Parts: sequence; structure tokens; C-alpha cells
Amino acid sequence: MILPSADLASVSLGAGAALAYAATALASPRLSPATIRRLLVLAWLIHAMAIAWALMASPPRFGFGPALSVTVWLVATVYAIEIIYYPQLQTQWTLSALGAVAVLLALVFPGGQLHASASLWLPLHWALGIASYGLFGVAVAHGWFMTRAEGRIRVADNPDSGLPLLTLERLTFRFVGAGFVLLSATLAVALLFGDQLYGVRTGWKWDHKTVFSLLSWLTFAVLLLGRRLFGWRGQVAVRVLYIGAGLLLMAYVGSRFVLEVILRRSL
Repeated sequence: MILPSADLASVSLGAGAALAYAATALASPRLSPATIRRLLVLAWLIHAMAIAWALMASPPRFGFGPALSVTVWLVATVYAIEIIYYPQLQTQWTLSALGAVAVLLALVFPGGQLHASASLWLPLHWALGIASYGLFGVAVAHGWFMTRAEGRIRVADNPDSGLPLLTLERLTFRFVGAGFVLLSATLAVALLFGDQLYGVRTGWKWDHKTVFSLLSWLTFAVLLLGRRLFGWRGQVAVRVLYIGAGLLLMAYVGSRFVLEVILRRSL
């Protein structure tokens, strides 16, 4: 638990972002779409300031809470851009609720302090990894949209509402492809510079994070190959996507949660 040692600015920004997200989620049924978007943008901006302040802290800290917080912020960023081109997307309530939870988790569990001699490759490794988390998070959201759209089509419940199913499918695989590239780069940095990342000579370690990362990479590779060679689509593709995303979530967030919360160990 970190709240007692957190500085006033961190607590204020984190609490402000969480309140803005929560207000957006709770008020969404009663407000116009334009007002909801403005509230979500406000929450997104405060969230960005909270992340920036945490990254500039001395000494810097990182863990599963900040990782989730940055991931949700990236998902919100992509959504904000996507809504301009596809205004039919409606997920403000879910995104706002996730944002509130992620900000509070980062505030309560900000992770451990970085080693003073950590390599300059470490920020690149984390940036690539978190960006891949964000893109796969967006892909999972679109996979959920696909499932919902297929369900509407089966029961003939206004099948023309929302984005067309083929558009959702195309967007989903675009995000999966981009996330796969970044995940591959993340693993490449870990393989080439793993002996220097944390300032101690650790090298490539076959720990839980490595195993889950490689399993998720293989799962996404199978998904992309299945799509290209066998035309996988619909619920088959979505299920494989969910499996890969779950493995990736366990790779860093899951392993860090066990270390920080259950075993109470730092980086």
C-alpha cells in the first residue's frame, strides 16, 4: 500500500482522474453524447497528468498498477481518435469504469523503485511493452464489439446499429497485427539487452514473465497465421484473441501483482 507515502500532487491527480472517470460512467445514461465525450476528455487529460507526474517522480517507480493505468490510458487515446471516424462506437461507460479502477490501482500500488543503474534500454523496453498492451487491449474491445454485433444479427435485433461486422473484424486484426509487431520488438529488446536492463547481470531468465510473454506471442502468431492461411474469423478468432490477451496480461501485470501484493517484493 502506497497512499501514506504518496505526495500530495500524485494523490490529487489520481483522485481527480478517478472521480472524473467515475462521474462520466455514472452520468452517462442521463447526458448527451457530446457532454459525455467532454467529460471523458477531461478525465483523460487528468489521467495523462497523473501518469506524467508519476514518471517524473524521484526516484521513479513502476509496477502492475502503473502498467494497467498506462494501458487503459492508451486504450482511451485510441478510442478518442477512433470515435472521430466511427461515431457509432459506444463504450464510454465501460471505458470510464476501467479508467477509474486503473487510476486507483496505480495510486495504491505504484510499484517498486527502479535500480539506480538501470539501462537506458529499459524505458524503450517498457514503452514497447506497454504500447503492445494498449493495442491488444483495443483489439480485445473490438473483439467484444464483434461478439455483440454477431449476437444482434442472430436475433435480428437492429442489426444495422453500430459498426458493420466486417469493419469491426478488419479493425480488430489491424490492432492485433500492430500489437504483435510491438510485442515482438519488446521480446527482441529483452533478448538482446536482458543482461543490462535492470542494472544487474541477470540475462535472459525463464521466469513466469518470460514464459507467459512467449506463450502470448505464439498465440497471436497462430491467430495471424490462421487468419491468413485458413481465413479464421468470428468467434474462433475472438476466442484465440482472448487467450493471447489473457496470457499477455499474466506475463507482466499478473507476475508483478503476485510479487508486489502477495509476496510484497519490489522490482
